[in-house]
Amino acid sequence: MAPRLQLEKAAWRWVETVKPEDIRQEHIELAYRVNLPACKRGTCRRNCKGNPNCLVGIGEQAWLGDIDENAFHNIDDPNSERRDKNTFVGLTNLGATCYVNTFLQVWFHNLELRRSLYQCHNTRAQEHNIESDYEPQSICEHLQYLFALLQNSNRKYIDPSGLVKALGLDTGQQQDAQEFSKLFLSLLEDTLSKQKNPNLQNVIQRQFCGQFSYVTVCNQCGRSSALPSRFYELELNIQGHKNLTECVTEFLKEEKLDGDNRYFCESCQSKQSATRRIRLHSIPPTLNLQLMRFVFDRQTGHKKKLNTFISFPEQLDMGPFLEGKEDQKCVYELSAVLIHRGISAYSGHYIAHVKDARTGDWYKFNDEEIEKMEGKKLQLGIEEDIAETVKSQTRKPKCSKGYHCSRNAYMLVYKVQEEENSDTSWTNVEVPAFLQRLVDQDNHKFEEWCREMAHMRKQSVDKGKAKHEEVKELYELLPARDGESYEFIPMDWLKKWLEDSTATREIDNSNFLCSHGKLHPDKVGDSKRVSLQASQVLYERYSGGPRLDGQSNRGLLYVQRVCWPAMQSAAPEEPAQ
Repeated sequence: MAPRLQLEKAAWRWVETVKPEDIRQEHIELAYRVNLPACKRGTCRRNCKGNPNCLVGIGEQAWLGDIDENAFHNIDDPNSERRDKNTFVGLTNLGATCYVNTFLQVWFHNLELRRSLYQCHNTRAQEHNIESDYEPQSICEHLQYLFALLQNSNRKYIDPSGLVKALGLDTGQQQDAQEFSKLFLSLLEDTLSKQKNPNLQNVIQRQFCGQFSYVTVCNQCGRSSALPSRFYELELNIQGHKNLTECVTEFLKEEKLDGDNRYFCESCQSKQSATRRIRLHSIPPTLNLQLMRFVFDRQTGHKKKLNTFISFPEQLDMGPFLEGKEDQKCVYELSAVLIHRGISAYSGHYIAHVKDARTGDWYKFNDEEIEKMEGKKLQLGIEEDIAETVKSQTRKPKCSKGYHCSRNAYMLVYKVQEEENSDTSWTNVEVPAFLQRLVDQDNHKFEEWCREMAHMRKQSVDKGKAKHEEVKELYELLPARDGESYEFIPMDWLKKWLEDSTATREIDNSNFLCSHGKLHPDKVGDSKRVSLQASQVLYERYSGGPRLDGQSNRGLLYVQRVCWPAMQSAAPEEPAQ
């Protein structure tokens, strides 16, 4: 079809030479472009706006043929928000709280910690009226409720904003994950120490606290002094090392104190050169090993990340590093790997690989998404770096069986190896009744939401299907055939009718009228000529007006006396040569 400007010129060319009394029917049909050929589907790539008979490319292609019912709504299947069978519950990332989520998942999988938290006294939860929402106050109450939801919720993921708010964390700014781990355990230890149950007062110490001492020997008199200390994690330097054993060995190695760093000897009563080393006395059941990937760069004055590959075993024997207490269990099994994806110390994403203590299976916890790691996917500590091309990455060293190698792991969690026996009752941690009642309340709200969303989704689909049938039926009726009565409908309204899957506004022709209440001649290019039968159906279903029927707008007498001057003024001028 010719461009719109050419169609307009052809429609109005007769106005320059024909007097009002000489206007005939063929002139009127030229002006209103009644006899322009209708375009066929497949021949026009887009709609011919200057041709009122072109009904191609106005949105009909989306409706003609089979349609996916998902096109009728923007509501996801509520079942996609439901927890998958035999898997765990995720945690919502509130902006920059992925580091919090990883630690929460690791601590949730510490069965002894979870069991102890469930035993904490909670009057607020026990006396809660289920007709209102439960609002925990203390850190212990928040963790209780969060762990109970992680254990028995029907949701695919839950919102930890209550706990995050109680901790006073900025959800828009990523914090130092290693520092957060220390502060949170310290806060939790302080909270539990106030419990009346003596077995709960030192849970954090029993699970995470070990002992070592700084042993200093004077080079002058040989006097040895020991400064005992507790630790909740061992901070291991990784620079210049390839495996975990090297890192632990350096942590315990002897250092020289000389020069400005000399030691004040109580026996000599003066500063003397000396040696100092760490003597490891006891290790907790849960051993947290911090790999110091984030270090201070003296040249830049900022932190930087060390992307050094470190190899670590699935089974770790700490016996060679302990002094005394031969009866202590020294063999540990890897239970979690915390990972930082990214090349910068100030940005990136945190993920946790955690072992299920009940089954021995490994899972990847990535905020809301949880994936079982098996087969080729069982590569602990391995995650693709953010903002770093494959070519720029250092090749991963080969690892022996039972070992893993990572450039992104920043914390390793080991659990003391339990004796093999058939009794698995220690892995069963039941949610107490007062917490389960709160979980049931939340599950009830979730199921109600699912039913409501499913109903809304079905309504949208039903309306969409009805609209689909309507469009298929009416589109066949739209073309006005020769000799049949017809009306003009605004093209924008027809497009909206075909775009909207469920609802359409009424037909508004007010902007298409001349001062005499008829179709303005220069608005023909923005309207479409449709059959009277189709027009009747559209007005019955969507109402509107005033109706622009072809006969009342094309009367010879009307055009001669009223609209001919308007036609003259509306005729497009020839462009200047």
